[in-house]
Amino acid sequence: MTFDSFNLPPLLQQEAQRCAASLGISLNQFILSAVAEKVGILTEHLDNPVFPELTYRRGASGLAVPILHGTGLRVQTLAIASQQWGLSAGQIAAEYDLSETQVNAALAFYAAHQQEIDQAIALEVALESAYNV
Repeated sequence: MTFDSFNLPPLLQQEAQRCAASLGISLNQFILSAVAEKVGILTEHLDNPVFPELTYRRGASGLAVPILHGTGLRVQTLAIASQQWGLSAGQIAAEYDLSETQVNAALAFYAAHQQEIDQAIALEVALESAYNV
């Protein structure tokens, strides 16, 4: 199976080729993997209609991770910026090139799912500590 007749915008194709090369796979394999991942996410129906600005993506651990649509930024990243670094929504928006509406949506999602996201943050901290020994 090939995707030779599939046209990507040139910049997207270049980025996809770089990603494929860094993974040591062909562009066709990369596209197939990306499509399979996206189809898997869409068929899981993890999105929450209360928070339409957010979606889920499978992280390296295989766990579904809440992110801002179209950005790849994890909600936990913005929660850390707010909770641990003490940044305001405006400061976070400026730091990550987001709108304040996006930041507020992510922080509202965090407030509604704080225990789940705090556990994910703690797990990452523990993993980093284990690897940095």
